[in-house]
Amino acid sequence: MGFGVIFGDFLRALGQLGDPRFRRVALTGVALAFALLAAIYALFLTLIQMFVPDTINLIWIGPVTGLDQLLGWASLFLMLGLSVFLMVPVASAFTGLFLDEVADAVEARHYPHLPPAPDVRFADSLLDAANFLGLVIAVNVAALFLYIFVGPAIPFFFWGINGFLLGREYFTLVAMRRIGRDGARAMRKRNRLEIWIAGMLMAAPLSVPVINLVVPVLGVASFTHLFHRLAAAGR
Repeated sequence: MGFGVIFGDFLRALGQLGDPRFRRVALTGVALAFALLAAIYALFLTLIQMFVPDTINLIWIGPVTGLDQLLGWASLFLMLGLSVFLMVPVASAFTGLFLDEVADAVEARHYPHLPPAPDVRFADSLLDAANFLGLVIAVNVAALFLYIFVGPAIPFFFWGINGFLLGREYFTLVAMRRIGRDGARAMRKRNRLEIWIAGMLMAAPLSVPVINLVVPVLGVASFTHLFHRLAAAGR
């Protein structure tokens, strides 16, 4: 195993970025992620309006108005800050719903000798995406508190955590198309270090605006190459 080989998988995926199917999945994932974050913010505003009074009386000060508006603006900035950490993971989860389209495009160009992969039921894809979304959000929100203690090592901490999550999820989703869920899990355990390194390579651009929005598609494509390379080597 070498970093150069893993980077080669990424470069092959990058070379196919102009594929219309890649663009369609990337735009769909980003649009759904924006919609979800906007819906969460709208729900938060509704709860503020329902339970926070417009005027409260403070001892020695008297009535204070506009508290609900203040919390509304504060929640907007909070949501914008959280979106920096959650936008790409959320988009990644949604990309899982359209995994087959990206993986099929990669296999059609680079592995045309393979038979078509069995269709994955939409219900299973939806369940996997929901589980991944919940896991990524929980881990990244928890990591926000840990960043206080790691200081200058924050980027490496961020890459390590998200690299593990992205590698685990992308490899499992790609591999189970060909060898089933149990086979994908066993293969992932045998090659966990290489998968983690490949995941960190995907996590590194997450902090780069705009570029990070195509990371989910590049991740699926890269791990499709990684899976076939490991399978060809009997691993």
